This record gives sequence, structure tokens and C-alpha cells, in this order.
Amino acid sequence: MSVESFLDTNIFVYQLERLDSRKADIADELIAHGIETQTACISFQVIQECLNTAIRKAEVPLSEGEMRRYLVDVLNPLYRVQPDLRLYEKSLQVRFRYRFGFYDSLIVASAIEAGCETLFTEDLSHGQQIEGVTIVNPFRA
Repeated sequence: MSVESFLDTNIFVYQLERLDSRKADIADELIAHGIETQTACISFQVIQECLNTAIRKAEVPLSEGEMRRYLVDVLNPLYRVQPDLRLYEKSLQVRFRYRFGFYDSLIVASAIEAGCETLFTEDLSHGQQIEGVTIVNPFRA
């Protein structure tokens, strides 16, 4: 499996909450392009974090029906990375080598596992390269 980019949870949170119109527009573009061209992906972790945030922490909570539609129409078409022992081993390697938190390491490991060139996130250092994956903060002004 190889795709161009991995989208971190914060991309979806900005799209759903729409509290910052500039970030929401960027998120819309990244997600739509990724789905249309099938060049972006996410992992099980992104789905879990996104749904949890939308249900428990969102400024404007979505209804059950809205969440189901979002899951089917937006998250599912991008879902490519599932948990397995190899992914957890890679996340531990990333964790100890780069001193990231475990969940950030799991995101990076997922991007590596998927063969991505780019990891779109605002949670890590913009421009940093890790095993062929370049971290890009798409919201950077």
C-alpha cells in the first residue's frame, strides 16, 4: 500500500468544528483532494480520535446521524492503516528514537507503514523528515 499523504486528526477536527474558517477551508481542501484522488489516508487511530472529539469535546456536537454519515462518507474512504504488531513495533522505534509521545509516534508509524511522502499535522515539527516522510503543517501561516 502506498499513498502520497497521511492526514492527522486535527485536520478533521478543524473541518468539523469550523471555528477557524481559514483552517476549516484548508482542511476541506486536503480531505476532498485526498478522497477524490485516493492519494491520502488515515489510520484506525485517526478515526477513533476524530469520533471521540466530535462526540465528547466538540463546540458544536454532531448528532448520531451526522456522525454516521461523516464516518461513512469522509473517514471510511481514507481508512487504510489497521493495527498490527509490526505497526506497534514501528511506533516504539519512532517513540524512542525521536522522543515523541506514544500516540504521535503511532501516527508517524502509520504514515511510514502506508508509504506516505507527507504527514499533514500541526502537532509535530514542520519540515522534519522521518524515514522518508516529511511532516507538513498545512495551517502554518
